[in-house]
Amino acid sequence: MSSLITTFTEHLNFSASEIEAILSTPLDEVLNSPVLNQELASLNITLLRETLPTAGAVLAEHLPAFYDWLKNELGVKRVPDSPAHTTTWVVNFLNNQETLNHLVELHHPVPAVALEQAVPRLVSLFDGVEDVKVRREWEKAVAALCLVLVVDKRQGNS
Repeated sequence: MSSLITTFTEHLNFSASEIEAILSTPLDEVLNSPVLNQELASLNITLLRETLPTAGAVLAEHLPAFYDWLKNELGVKRVPDSPAHTTTWVVNFLNNQETLNHLVELHHPVPAVALEQAVPRLVSLFDGVEDVKVRREWEKAVAALCLVLVVDKRQGNS
């Protein structure tokens, strides 16, 4: 099993075969599916909002190296210039000010191979969060958002 599939099964409430099925489903069906909506609804939004400073600190610390890796190792041409972009987007998503469709649009320039390689590393940025409940909730939130991006890439959208 790929590290991508493993990342999704470890952090989301899906089996490997369910993940494979989701990844082969058209994006519009996934975005409107009860399965994804149930997974997103199961996020503890209150906890995520309360711990935004923790997530912001994690992202501020680890995203610069992650962005360098994307640019230099994976050849991604358009990489945010600061962690603030990602943190702001997550905050706006949690406050219902951003949509999954916009997230997908923002990531169209990212090559599929790079995106799939980046997901496990991005989710693992939260490994150092000491509070297990907080760490798991952020890993789940990031994994859920990344799942949508991978679905889009698997549809051949770039």
